Order: sequence, then structure tokens, then C-alpha cells
Amino acid sequence: MDQGQGFFEPLDVAVYPRFSGLPTFMRLPYVADPAKVDIALIGVPWDAGVTNRPGARHGPREIRNQSSLMRRVNHQTRVCPYELARIADLGDVSVNPCDMDETMDRVVDFYSTVRKAGALPLSAGGDHMVTLPILRGLFDGTPLGLVHFDAHSDTTDSYFGGTKLTHGTPFRRAIEEGLLDPKRMIQVGIRGSMFDLHDLDFARDAGVRILFIEEAFELGTAGVVAEIRKVVGEAPCYLTFDIDCLDPAFAPGTGTPEIGGFTTAQAQQMLRGLRGVNLTGGDVVEVAPPFDPSGVTALVGATMMFEILCLMAEAVGARKGRV
Repeated sequence: MDQGQGFFEPLDVAVYPRFSGLPTFMRLPYVADPAKVDIALIGVPWDAGVTNRPGARHGPREIRNQSSLMRRVNHQTRVCPYELARIADLGDVSVNPCDMDETMDRVVDFYSTVRKAGALPLSAGGDHMVTLPILRGLFDGTPLGLVHFDAHSDTTDSYFGGTKLTHGTPFRRAIEEGLLDPKRMIQVGIRGSMFDLHDLDFARDAGVRILFIEEAFELGTAGVVAEIRKVVGEAPCYLTFDIDCLDPAFAPGTGTPEIGGFTTAQAQQMLRGLRGVNLTGGDVVEVAPPFDPSGVTALVGATMMFEILCLMAEAVGARKGRV
């Protein structure tokens, strides 16, 4: 549904029940032209960077299915994103599951087009490797800050004797390429056993704020939010949400689960606390539906996308005088 002036609404459940209609993110229309939207919802169905359990390539499709359960208004923040911004589903990036280099180029080109059209992307992966070409496509010459929810730092140099591009290396590459300002990066929820005592040296030496899960629990959600705001400041930043930041009791369908993580409620509280942060885009990654036939992990992914969407729509609305 188009409200007029380019505003779009999800399908009306009184006319099209949630189990009907074509699956799109939040049941919004499919729009091919990013110039027609303020916020572009995009799928990147690609998991060629996975080092253990594949399956995240199926994430975007199942997140779309589960996003039919998202309603119009955030009950806690009272934000209705569809009244504040033009939002639509731009479909999936075309990928080649057999060729990493070609797919990286395709993703960069796609997001570069979105950036030049003036739209902000909110994406569903895919494994965490997809965030690197997204950041390349969004790069306008100024490094971004990063809010990074994850069980893993993803700043390893290489895997398997020299492979530089995996879902465990994207943020090291992004720092090296100048896409991110490491002093405005914060990684929230890091935990789990390590390969080596020096696994996190690169991130620490670069100035990345690593918030281990134990410290996050000590601070509480309000304290974590305050620390995020302190680190990223008011300049533009990107938000990436790896579903494995959550305890696998809440999101079992992922490639590299780590016990001892956040609850879904804690994650929602932290995201809601980021209202007003200068977000230029975001993603939810590492949802691997084959490992969770119940669909709960994809539902969690869709819900976190909706929370991020509310943040981005409110920011767009404020810039355009709609709030």
C-alpha cells in the first residue's frame, strides 16, 4: 500500500492475513529503485565466508517470512516507522555462491547505488562477511563508527593458512581499508574460547572498545547503552547485529553459537536505548534457518531488524521534519 507521496505501508492483515501474500520484509512493497525510498530493506543471501556450519544464505528468505509477524508500531518506543520514512523491500543482491570475488563486487556495486540514491540500507544476511562489501559500497571517503553486537570480534587476520576473507575477518579488513574508525568502534557481547591469547590484540591495539559479555552484564543494559554512546559519539556510524550475540537458547539457528549470551529482551532494551544515534545503515546477520526448524531464530532476526528499522526511521523523520 502507498499512502501517497511515496510512503508505503505493510499489507493490511484484515485484508491479507499474515500467512498470505508474497513474502517481503515487514510485508512492505517490493521497489526496485532506491531513489524512491528513505530506507531500503535488502537481503544478501550469501554465506561463502562461513568456516563451520553453513546455512546463513537462507537467512533473508526466512527472515522475510517471519517478519510477517511484525506489526506497525513499536509498543515501547511508540515509533511507527512507516509514518516517518519511505520504506520498501529492494529485494536481494544478486550473488554467485561459487565465486567470492564476483559476489563481493556485486554487493559493493549494489550498495554504492543505494548510497548514491540517498537511501539508508537495512540488510539481512548472510554470514558476517557480507558486512565488509556493504561497508565498501557505503564508503564516501569518511570512516564510519561501528556498533557491533556479536559473540566474536571478527578481527582475525586469516584462516586456514592465509585466507583473508571469512566471516571471522571482516572488521580487520574494514579497519585496514580505512572504512571504519577503530576508535569509534564498540563490540558488545564478546565471549567464548579463543584460538590464542593474542586473538584480540589487533582490535585492542587499533583502539576498538571490546565489551566482553561479563562486563556487559555488570554494567546492565543502561550501562552498555551509555558506553556505546560514549564511544561512537554523534558522527555517522553503522550498526551490525550478529544473531550469535544472543544465547543459543534464544537463537539456536546460527553457524557459530556461543553459550552465555544475551537474552532477546536484553538485546531489545539495548537497541531501543540507541535512539538518536547517527545511523547510516545496519544489518542482521548469521541467521541460519536449517539449524532451527522452529523458525524462532528467524523470528528473532526479523524482530531485531524491526527494532533497528524504528531507530533509522525516527532519525530520518527527525532530519526531514516529520517527528
